[in-house]
Amino acid sequence: MAAAAQAFPGRALVYGSSFENHPAVVARLSRGRERLGNAPRALRGARDVARLQAVITRHGGRVPLTLGPTDARTEGRSWLRKPRRGGGGTGVRALGPGTTPGPREIVQERIDGTLASVTFAADGRRAVVLGIAAGLAGEPAFGATGFRYCGSLFPLRAETAIAARLDALVQALTVEFALVGVNGLDFVLRDGEAFVLELNPRYCASMELVERATGASVFDVHVEACRGRLGVPFAPPPAGVWGKAIVWAQADGVAPDTRAWLGGDTVRDVPAPGAPLRRGQPICTVFATGSDDAECHGRLVASAQAIARACHAGVPA
Repeated sequence: MAAAAQAFPGRALVYGSSFENHPAVVARLSRGRERLGNAPRALRGARDVARLQAVITRHGGRVPLTLGPTDARTEGRSWLRKPRRGGGGTGVRALGPGTTPGPREIVQERIDGTLASVTFAADGRRAVVLGIAAGLAGEPAFGATGFRYCGSLFPLRAETAIAARLDALVQALTVEFALVGVNGLDFVLRDGEAFVLELNPRYCASMELVERATGASVFDVHVEACRGRLGVPFAPPPAGVWGKAIVWAQADGVAPDTRAWLGGDTVRDVPAPGAPLRRGQPICTVFATGSDDAECHGRLVASAQAIARACHAGVPA
C-alpha cells in the first residue's frame, strides 16, 4: 500500500484504523505530504502498553492488571489474551486453563462492566473532549462473536466525576505523546471507576455518531487540530440516543439488489448487488436513533435482522 500510494499526487495524508500498529508505514506514506494525524513516534508510544499504563496510573487512573506472555501469576482472576497489534476486539480470547499465550500477545485481567470510549481532539498541548459513547461487542444480535466490536451508542452520559477524570487523563496523554487530531480512549466503566484499556491515536468508529448527533464535521475538527487550531467545536447533543451496529454474516450468503439501500440514511458500507458474503465477515453498518439506549438498541437489532434475512446470511437470535 505504501509503495502504491507513491503514485498518487495527494498533498496530505490521513490514515484510519489499524495504521497505529504500523508507524513505519505511516512514516513512509507521510514523505512529501502533510501528515494530518499523529506522528510515528506518537503511535509507538500510544501502543506501548507498559508506557500507556504508567501514564494512566501516574495521573490517578485505573488499568487492568496486565502480564507478559510468560508470566504465570494468573490464579484467582479471569484473564484475556490479547494481541499487541490488535484492533476492534479481533484476536481477543479468554485465557483458558493450561493455555499459553503467544509471544505477540499480552495477558490482561478481564474487567466486566460497560464498554465505552471517550473521543477527543488534541493539538499536542491540550485536548477537548468531544463526547463519550458506549460500545457494543460480541453481541449475537448483530452476528458478532467473542469480543469483536459491533457498534456504539452515543452519548453515554457519565457522572460528572467520571467525566472529569477522563478529561484529566486525555489532557495528560495529549502532553505525554504529543497527540494531535482526533483520538479515542477505550475503557470499561465498573462501580464508578473507568479502567482504561487502550489509546487509539486516530479517527475512531464512534465519531460518526458525534457527527450525526451534533451536525458538526469531526473531520474538520481533526484537520484544524492537526494544524494547531483547537477550540470547543460544537454544543452538546440534544436529548436522545444515536446508534450504529456492524452486521456480521452468521452464514455464507449473497448480497441482494442493494441499490435501494443507498437511498436512505440508515445503511452504510453497502455491498454490491450479488457480492458473496462469507460467514464471520461484515455485511454492512446500520444506524438508528431512539429516546433512550433500549429503544435505539432495539431498532438496531430490527435492522440487523432484516439485513441478515435479505442476504440469507443467518438471522441474528
